[in-house]
Amino acid sequence: MFNSSIGRKVAMALSGVFLIVFLAQHFLINITSVFSEEIFNLLSHFMGNNPLVQFVLQPILIAGVLFHFIMGFVLDWQNRKARPVSYAMYKGSKNSMFVSRNMIISGIVVLSFLGLHFYDFWIPEMDYKYIKSLPEDPNRYYKELVHRFENPYRVGLYCFSFVFLALHLVHGLSSSTQSLGTNNKYSEIIKKISYIFGISIPLGFCFIALFHFITFYNT
Repeated sequence: MFNSSIGRKVAMALSGVFLIVFLAQHFLINITSVFSEEIFNLLSHFMGNNPLVQFVLQPILIAGVLFHFIMGFVLDWQNRKARPVSYAMYKGSKNSMFVSRNMIISGIVVLSFLGLHFYDFWIPEMDYKYIKSLPEDPNRYYKELVHRFENPYRVGLYCFSFVFLALHLVHGLSSSTQSLGTNNKYSEIIKKISYIFGISIPLGFCFIALFHFITFYNT
């Protein structure tokens, strides 16, 4: 499958779809923090202490993230290698969208954001449960989330990253569906859904960060 350009693009698309499913699930849990502290704690406690999630799905997710970004760098390198001279006469703005020409840049920003997100949430969670081995508190998750969004610089950095995530998703979703063979009478509908999802989910995450930041400073 990885020996051909088409095979690599299909693999890239499938890994992207897998990560999009996780992103939607992650958003649905996080948005509950805006409406109910109890529901957010309940869902977070379940996800954080379910053996299937922790020891099966979580490693698969990490592997999926690494695979997607490594494959993205490989495809970008191969595309550049395939046309080493054409860039002298290439006018990108007249032949393709800005987003499609800069997927590698938005991907690097998103990858950097994931590093920050791991540093803020995943590493402290591993430290809490497996290094310090503290007794489990099912009501701690909401407080930990709000605490991360007390710093205005961190909130700004998150929102900045969400803009690049939106750019990455808008083009990534559209190109993924094409790689998976959806060029048919439903193409326009799929494209519109891709745009709606690609913009609304990052904006939703940005709203969550701003909501908790504003709420914290108004209490």
